[in-house]
Order: sequence, then structure tokens, then C-alpha cells
Amino acid sequence: MSGGDPVKALMARHRELCERAVDPLEIAAGLEAHGVTDRTAARFRHRDVFSLAEEMYARAARTDEEDPAAGPAAAQGPAPARWALRALLPGALCVGVVAALRWTGGELRLVVGALGMAAVAAGVRLALGRGPLSSEGRSVPGPHDWRTPPGARAWAYLLVGYALLGDGLLHAGLMGGPDDLPDGAPYGDWPITLAPLLALTLSCVPAALSARLFRSGVGRKLTGSRGLEEFAATARPLLLGVVAVHLAAVSGLSVLCAVVLDEHSTPAATAALGALLLIARLLTVHGFTHAPAVVLRAVGWVEIASVCLVFAGRLPGCDLLAEPVETVVSVWGEHAVPLIACGAGALVLLVHACRRLALASAHAPAGPRPPSDR
Repeated sequence: MSGGDPVKALMARHRELCERAVDPLEIAAGLEAHGVTDRTAARFRHRDVFSLAEEMYARAARTDEEDPAAGPAAAQGPAPARWALRALLPGALCVGVVAALRWTGGELRLVVGALGMAAVAAGVRLALGRGPLSSEGRSVPGPHDWRTPPGARAWAYLLVGYALLGDGLLHAGLMGGPDDLPDGAPYGDWPITLAPLLALTLSCVPAALSARLFRSGVGRKLTGSRGLEEFAATARPLLLGVVAVHLAAVSGLSVLCAVVLDEHSTPAATAALGALLLIARLLTVHGFTHAPAVVLRAVGWVEIASVCLVFAGRLPGCDLLAEPVETVVSVWGEHAVPLIACGAGALVLLVHACRRLALASAHAPAGPRPPSDR
């Protein structure tokens, strides 16, 4: 059978994919996810995977034709106004928390800060549950895992927490402190830096817009491409452009927030963390969850180890443990630790994303919405 009609034999192996496909792009993505390349398509007398998918789509007896009453294969995403409001929520909540911290003091400030951080975290979860930064409408066949690992989410929160408290603790440790717990004051014994947190929560809006730009741009490229290599060559520059736009947005927000709050500006470190979180989220919502989890965990351990080494250096005979961190801080400042850690992590994830998100199978919509990762 395969000798006379090789395409028919291929369709038999991918019968379910062909029957439920809503367009040829879905079949092309599924074939690529199963290892079919443009070179493989030549064995089936086609110039590329897209033309092979078009023939398979035309010849398939699809389930939507057999059951006219069946609904659409994929639910439509929320209106732009809805996800835009969700993206605004974390920043709005953080502005309220920052204002409340500035108007309170003592133990009340600690209570307000704890409750406010919980509210901001809930707002972030809500913002990521729908819209361009969610896995909504993505269930392409292949080696994808649609649930955000709980560990990855915890490490992401830890990195944001370090941006809030870590530099102050590192500075206090190098100066022989801290002598007390942080009280929320910007110039206390253990100062809290609110500008990075405020900039990151406000950057949920440009992050959502960047993700939407990437999704729509890739969709157009996928429709117009005639081969997998051609699609990859056009998708990578789009990804790099989106990351660059987000970097510029986070840097600008960081400077603005530092000026408004009268804090020392750390745009480079904040932008590196923002880029790391954006790339990790883009990979996650397209089904590639392992690498973001590993990189976020590695960056988190680097930041934790930096602080621990400073305090370990106080032990008798352990001065050498703190020397690497002391050298970095003396040359570039406390902000160099998160800048180096997050920058390296973002670069690693960006290289990985340029490979994974250049695959057609990472973008074509198919089937019902996967389980929510909220």
C-alpha cells in the first residue's frame, strides 16, 4: 500500500490528527511534532511539510464534516479588553500597596506589606490565567506539557522577592548587619527596594502586548510560509524583537518608578529579571515547561548562595567563602548579583526559545483548551 500511495499510509498512521484537524496548518504542526521534516516530505513526493499537510487535509474524512452539530474545535480567546484589564490588575494592586506602605509605619506596615504582597500575587495569577500569557487554546499534538510546574512558579516568586529584599540584605550583610528585620523603610538597617517590584508588576501590560504581538506575528508567518526552515528563519527575529521591546519597556518603567519613589535606579537588573520571566512564560505557554523550571531554579540558587556565602564568610577561617561576592559587589555594586544571574539565565532561555519557538508545532491551535495552569 505504501509503495502505491505513500501519503495514504502516512494518513493511516496519523488518522486521528487528520480527522480532527481544522486546517492544514494543524496537520503540518502535528507532523513536525512527530519528526516529519521537509526532507521527509520529499519521500512522499512533496516539496515541504506544508504541501504534504494540505494534501492530507484535503483527503481526510474529518469528524467535523461527519457531525455538523459539533462545535468549533477551539474556544475563542477572551476579548482584548478583558485580558488587558487583567494585565493592568497586578500593577494597580502594587501601586495601592506601595502607597499604603508609605502611609503606614511600625507593625502595621508589616501587616499591610504581607497582605499586599498576597494580593499582588493573586493578581498576577489572574493576569496569567487568560490572554496572550496563558496556554489558552493550545493543545498541539507532540511532546508538550501544558501545566506550569509548581516549583517553577515558586522560584519565579522567589526571584521577585529577591528584587524586593535581596540587595538590601546583601548590603547589610557586607556591612556587618542586619541587626533587625526589615520594616519597609527605604533607608533602614535592611532596606526594601520597591521600585523593581512596582516596575515588574506594571510591566505585565507590555509583557501581554509583547506576547500578543508574537502570537499574531507568528500566526501570519505560519500562514505565509512554505517550509519549516522558512518559518523558523522568520520566527526567530520576531521573538528577538519582542524580547528587545519588553527589555526597553521594563527598563523605562524601572527608571520611572525609581524617580517617583526616590530610590536608587536599577534598570539593568530589573530588565534582566523581566526578560527572564517573559521568556520563561512564553516557553511555558507553548508547552515547553522543563527548561524554564530548570533555569529559574538555577538562578534562584545563585542568588541565595550569594547571600549565604556573605554570612558564611563571618565564620572563623571562612573568609574566603565571601571573597567572590565581595569582589563582584565592590566592582559593580549589589545589583550586579541579580544582573549577572538573571542576565545569564535569560540568555540561556533565549537561545533555547529560538530553537523551540521556531517550530511550527509550538504555535498552531488545535483541539480543546488544555487544563488551566492558574
